Amino acid sequence: NVRDWLYVEDHAKGIDMVQEKGRLFETYNIGGHNEKQNIQIIHIILDTLQEMLPEGDPRKELVSEKLITYVEDRKGHDRRYAIAPDKIKEEVGWYPETMFEDGIRLTIKWFFENEEWMKNVTSGDYQKYYEDMYQDK
Repeated sequence: NVRDWLYVEDHAKGIDMVQEKGRLFETYNIGGHNEKQNIQIIHIILDTLQEMLPEGDPRKELVSEKLITYVEDRKGHDRRYAIAPDKIKEEVGWYPETMFEDGIRLTIKWFFENEEWMKNVTSGDYQKYYEDMYQDK
C-alpha cells in the first residue's frame, strides 16, 4: 500500500501558489515526490520517536513494533495512490521544500509541543476542546 507523503506546510504553500499563479479552473496535483509504503511510514515514525524521546522517558519503552496491528484491506482497496505533480512545478513554480525525514521530525515535534491538544483529541473530549477554542470567535 503506497502513498505519496507531503509535509503540511509545503502543501499549504502549494495551495497559496496555485491561488496566486495558477490558471483559473485548472487542476494542479500537489505531491511530495515521496512515495512510500504505509508500513515504511510506521517504522520511520517508530524509529524517529525512539531517537527523539529522551533517555529515561517512560514512553520510550512503549514505542515499539508491538504497537503495530495488521488488518485486512477493505474490498476494492487501492494499493497505490499515485499523482503526477509535474504541472504545478512547470506552471506555478512550486516544489516541496521540506525533506521527508525533516517533515516527520517537525510533525512529531509539533505533537510533543502540543500534548494538551493531543490529549483532548484522543480522550473523546474533542468536542469540548473545539467549543472552547472556537465558541464566540
